[in-house]
Order: sequence, then C-alpha cells, then structure tokens
Amino acid sequence: MKIIIWTTFWVCMGLQTGFAQNLKGTVTNENGDPLRNVNISILEANKGTTTNEDGYFELDLVKGNYDLYISFIGYKPKTLPTKVKSENNNINIQLEPDFSVLNEVVVSASREAQLRSAVPAAIGIIGNQSISETKAFGIDQLVNQVSGVFMSTSRAASNEQHFMAVRSPISTRALFLYLEDGLQIRPTSVFNHNALLEMNDISYKRIEVLKGPASSIYGSESIGGSFNFITKSPTPELTATLGYQVNDIGLSRYEIEISDKTSNKFGFYFGSHFAHRTDGPIEHSDYEKFAVTFKTVYDISDRLNWTNVFDLIDYRSDTTGSLTEDDYFNGNFESDQTFTERDVLSFRMRSTLTARWNDHQKTTFNTLFRNNKIDQNPFYRIRQFREMGQLTGFGLGEINSNQFNSYMALVQHRLQLDFKNSSLIVGGTIDYSPQDYVAENIDVIVDTKTGRNVAFSVRQNDFILNYKADILNYAGFFQYEIEPLEHFRVTAALRYDSFKYDYQNRSEHLGVPSSKDTYDNWAPKLGVNYNFENGNGLYANYSRGFTPPQVSTLYRNRNGLRDIKPSLYDNYEIGGYFRFSDKWKLDAAIYLLEGKNTLITLRDEQDDFFNTNAGKTRSYGIEYGITYSPFEKMSVSHKGSYAFHRYVKFFDGGKEHSNTDRETAPNLLGTSLVTYRPFRDFSVTAEHELVGDYNTSFENEIIDDKGTMETATYNGHNIFNIRATYRYGKVEVWAHLLNVFDKLYATEASYNQFRRENSFTIGNPRTFHLGVRLHL
Repeated sequence: MKIIIWTTFWVCMGLQTGFAQNLKGTVTNENGDPLRNVNISILEANKGTTTNEDGYFELDLVKGNYDLYISFIGYKPKTLPTKVKSENNNINIQLEPDFSVLNEVVVSASREAQLRSAVPAAIGIIGNQSISETKAFGIDQLVNQVSGVFMSTSRAASNEQHFMAVRSPISTRALFLYLEDGLQIRPTSVFNHNALLEMNDISYKRIEVLKGPASSIYGSESIGGSFNFITKSPTPELTATLGYQVNDIGLSRYEIEISDKTSNKFGFYFGSHFAHRTDGPIEHSDYEKFAVTFKTVYDISDRLNWTNVFDLIDYRSDTTGSLTEDDYFNGNFESDQTFTERDVLSFRMRSTLTARWNDHQKTTFNTLFRNNKIDQNPFYRIRQFREMGQLTGFGLGEINSNQFNSYMALVQHRLQLDFKNSSLIVGGTIDYSPQDYVAENIDVIVDTKTGRNVAFSVRQNDFILNYKADILNYAGFFQYEIEPLEHFRVTAALRYDSFKYDYQNRSEHLGVPSSKDTYDNWAPKLGVNYNFENGNGLYANYSRGFTPPQVSTLYRNRNGLRDIKPSLYDNYEIGGYFRFSDKWKLDAAIYLLEGKNTLITLRDEQDDFFNTNAGKTRSYGIEYGITYSPFEKMSVSHKGSYAFHRYVKFFDGGKEHSNTDRETAPNLLGTSLVTYRPFRDFSVTAEHELVGDYNTSFENEIIDDKGTMETATYNGHNIFNIRATYRYGKVEVWAHLLNVFDKLYATEASYNQFRRENSFTIGNPRTFHLGVRLHL
C-alpha cells in the first residue's frame, strides 16, 4: 500500500504542466493583525487556499475577472471582484468582526458549496479556528461543541471506541453517518459504528454535522446526524510541523505534517500520527494506532481539477468491557477481561475529478476503494458458566474476523438555472462490497475467586458463523432549489436506493441457509428558508431516513421471533438563526423524529445479546446554541438539547413497553464554553459537560426486595475541563486539565439483566494532558 501511495505521488508530480498568472495577498483583521488559516476560494474556478501565519496567500489563475470569496469564523465574509491581468497581482484584504454564521459556506447539505442561509436544516460547524484552539486528542472534544451532539468515550478505558447520541439514545446503532470529504468511511450495511477508529484526526481542517435524516442525499444510516470530516488542502508554500502529546493516563502521541503547492498546478498534503497507550487507570486498556493521510491536488486546467486522498489506519486495542456496580463505586478498576481485543487494518483510496463546463454547470466524478479487516475477541460474547449460582471456572466466547473490499462510484452534476435563482443537482451512485465473516468458539478459563476471564483456547473449525456476503447498493437522487419570492427559498429532494444481499453460508449446518435478500427505499425531503434583511432566518423541513439491516445483524439473529426489518424515520423540524447584536447570537431547532421498526439490542436469559425491532419510537425536543461576546477578547457559549425518547408501540416477549421512556436516553445534554483571548496566539477555555439522568433498563422492569417494580437509572454527571494554548513564533504549546474535580462518572451505563444491576464504563479521572508542536 505504501508503494501505491508514493507511486501515485510521483506520477502526479510528473503531470505538472502549463502556465498561469499569480495572485498574491494578505488578510488582516480590523486592527491590521494578520489572520492565519483564512479560507480563500474562487468557486467558479474550483480553486482555493488558506493564509499562512503571516496572513499571506497565493493563487494561480489565468487572466480574467473573478469573485474572490474570503471567509473566516468570527468575521464577516467578503466577496471581492478581482481582475487578474499580469503575471503578479497583489491585493490586501481586511475583514470585519461578525458573530453571525448566516453567510458561512457549507458543503454537507448537498455535496456542493452553498451558503448556510440556503440550508433548511440544523447544521453545526467546527471550523479551523475552533480545531486549532481546542487541540483535541479525541474527536469527542470537537463534535460535542455542536448542540444536540453527545459523543461518549472513555479515555480511561475505551481507546477511541465510543457511543453516540444525536436525536437518539446513547448507543452504537447505525444511526449516524461518518463521511470524509462527503463520502462514507464505511460501506452501507457494514457495521459503521467503528468507522471513527479509521479516521486520521490530524488531517481534517473542518467538521460539519448535519443533524436529522440526510438520506435524500447520502442514503441509509444518516438518521440522527451526518458527520463530514473535511481534509486539509495543500498550503501555498512549503510547511511542516512536528508534534508530541502526553498525559498521565498512559497516552503518548507523535505527529508529523508536510504540505506544499509545488507548482502552479500541483500541491500535496501529508499527515500522520502514532498514538500509544499503556498502563491506564483501567487494567488491560492498552492500544496502538498508526494513521497516515496523503492528499494530492492537481489543477489540470482552469476548469478541471483532480484530487486524490489515501488513508491508512493500523489500530489495535484491548477491550476492557464494563464494570460492575461494586467495582465502579469502590474504585476497583481491574478489568475482568485480560485477553479481549480489537485489531483493525483499514485502507481507503479516493479519486475525485471535478469538471466545470461553464459558469452554470459542474460535474463531479468520484471513485472510492476500501480495504478493511477487523479481527476481534469480543468481551461481550463471553459467557461464564455457573452451577447453583457459583462460577465453575469455565466459560465460552468467540473470536471473529470480518474482511471486505469495497468499490464505489458516485457521479453528481449541478446545473445553475437563470429562473428564480434555481439550481438542480442530479446524481447516481453504486457500491459493491463483498465481505467474509468467520466466527469460532473459544473455551474460556475463569478465576472463580475474582470472576476474571484469564485465558482462552480456540476450538479449531468449531464455527459459529462462516459466510460470504456480497452487498450491492445502487441509487439515484436529485435536489432542486428555487427562490419563488425574495428571501424565500424552497428545497426539494428525492433519492431511490436498492440493496441486494447475496448471503452464502459456507457451513450449511450453522446459522441460516444461503439466501438473497433485497430492500429498497424512497427518501424524500422538502425544506424552506426565509432570511430577513437583518441577518436573521427561519427554516422548516420534512425528511425521511432509513437504515437496512446490517449484514452481521441480519444473518446472526434471523429467526421466526426476531426477524429484522429495515428501520424508517420521519423527521419534522422548525429552526432559526438569530443575531440580536454583535454580542448575541442564537440558533435553535425543534424536531420530531418518528421511528418505525427501530432496531434495538437486548439481552436474553442466558446473558446473550440479540437484536430486534421495536414497533414504533418517537424522539422529540429542542436543540439550541447561544453565544455571547461581552467584549472582543472573550466569548461565552452554551450548546445543548432537551429531548424525550419514547417507545410508542413495543412488545417484547409478551411484555408491554409502549408509552415508556427508552433506555440510555438522557433528556438533557449540554456543553458550555468560556474562552478568553488576552492577546494574539493565546487562548484559555473553561468547559462544562452536562449529561442528565437516564433510565438504564425498561421502565418498571426490576423487582426490588419488597416486590415493587422499579426502573434502574444513572444519575447523570457534571464535568469541568480547562484547556489553554499558546504560540510563540514557530512553537505551539498547550495543556488540558480534564475532570478538574476528579469526579467519578460513567460515559455509558446500562442494566445487566443477568446480574440484575447496572454496568458502567468509567470516564477519565482528573487528567493532565500536554502537547507541543514545532512549525519548521
């Protein structure tokens, strides 16, 4: 794979030809100070760049007239008509502060650049400045800054593994779509929850979170939200950085980045990191991760652009499992799992050719190859044997291996019409993903005194599952936008998806017989925007989302009682964005998400997990974000949600759960930030994370000592963090103090029906994290 990457690099280097004029400039703030990482783009020419630490940028253009679009979070965007007429053209640009995001350019709502004010949906943006100031060593530290988003991860135990909640309970369900530059990290129907493990978080410059179903543009699994990680572009001149991070819960991390636009036509970006964790607070929680991203951008002509991105992720982690109530409350963090692990090797190669036929038409051709292998010895498949309630010293588990190749192609064409400022997007996609899955039984040795699983041996050729499954997904879609009235915009979209599963059981005496299954779906969307002249705006939308069964779910669990069906979701939403002055900003959305055949995970009497459909579910609530800037150097923000997640109609094993609250579904979520920037290149932020209480079991499922029916719960938590970053010349340093008051809390709690008590995944204790980066 390394040979492929470097060969492609040198081939692309050899393609550099042609001549262009040079547009140079600097961007400063209202005080004349240079602004770093400002986005400079010429949309009609498919060109863009960012400013360096001196606010300097360069663009190579042929002679002609252009509209230069300059945007930077916290400042008013500017469109500047520019005439390029000689070999060297110089321009100086000054930006004005602006706390509105109405005019920010986003790409996640249609895979096309458009103003935020034209998107009839709730969308959260983590820009380059926020990423730079946060200095996150976990993706959760970024995405949790978006209202209504809660990515739950235990840095003490889970090693980047996580739970997610966006308009849904906290879970590992396939309700969230993870994208890189608008294309899925994992193929459809191949368990995408672990997709974030296959991200190189040093490589992205921006994150856009589109909340609610986006199936009309992205297809399945984009139900609660779609997370689009946008990779960094080549810098105008040669830049390089070296970084190192360390903390007192066992993590060390090494980083390197190199970027350059080597000629008028060609540029590249290279970013890599290696993370290593040993001796954490939870025993047997070590992990290692090596990640590489290589990106090339080649401007074949003024209207033809070719981009290639290569990602390689090599990840291995212990998997500790959860803690019992006694261990959790008494501080006994010795894991009961001593050998369980997850091993991932992932490679992705994307090629995008963008052709701008004229000022009104553009076509994008995408191809994507994925190669992925996941080997697991999962803790959640281990059963300990008991006689008369006592451990026997033996147990049963499994090892499994899932490997797939995936071939995807997507074509999208955009036509800008002269009628009522309307536009039409049409496209089609095909994704073929053959995969192999093997699971074998293992014998487990249990320490009867401690209850720990201490050793295992594989039962060779004693298969639990052994199959090959070919997945074919093809789809067509369109999106039409029009402004029938001034300030009023209508968006209508529709997508058709077809799925064909060819399941071939290689051990006919196991599992279900070989079969072919077909699912299809129509996903509509209708939305409206009304933007007032004072910069405020309102929107409303209806959208439908869906998710077909995951292959592992469908063929592991299929039987007469638990037959898995596709899940459908209807989303109704009203929202708005308001700026009351230069000091106050508010965005809010009210939503209703109706689910049919919602997939849930239960435990049976033998403590085995299984999946089934709930009849109908309903999630509804409000998401809100408030930002206040009392003066130039300080900002205060609160992003949160208040929601309810209910079973509307659900029977399980003869038990009635209709009209009850769902498990692991907190009503209240929130993140508050106070950031102070006393002088250039220094910032300090205080952060508060709030998770409200929630049920961990079905309502009234538990019988207490008095015979009364009760509900198991988790009390929620409040966690405080502090972080600071400072840059002096070519050196950046930063520090995080996490869980300032060293509070015991759980990133996820669930009820263990077999043990009749809660199980907990602990959050990190008070943690000191330090980092340094050298700009060469």
